[in-house]
Amino acid sequence: MNDHTRRILEECNSGCKMAINSMSQVQEHAKEDELRKLLNDFERVHEQIEAESSKLLEESGHSETRPPLMASAMSWVTTEMKMQLKGDSHQVAKIMMDGCNMGIQSIAECQNQYPDASEEAKSLAKRLVHEEERFMQELKSYL
Repeated sequence: MNDHTRRILEECNSGCKMAINSMSQVQEHAKEDELRKLLNDFERVHEQIEAESSKLLEESGHSETRPPLMASAMSWVTTEMKMQLKGDSHQVAKIMMDGCNMGIQSIAECQNQYPDASEEAKSLAKRLVHEEERFMQELKSYL
């Protein structure tokens, strides 16, 4: 596995972990059944992509990655503060959409930085971006 492939897979893996943690964190604040279902559905999608990236990394002798500790801590604290101030479905949607936007930017930047990645890694990254965009589209009705 070349370095470009590894970097893209690590970014996908780390991003999915952050997304899964965030969805789990806001789940209790989602009052509507449909929003809870949406969070669960996209949590499963991210778990699948995270598992695929982990498998590809492990097959090449690399271990899966953890999101940077400081980024994870800041994300958790920020989400908790926002939910304490206004913990409703509108706020859940805004937080999730912000996370999707950050994920899309991060993956796009990584794709541009590492153009020599394998087609498999690039395809996984494209799929993750597509799912983030689809999630954002679904969340718009809660704004």
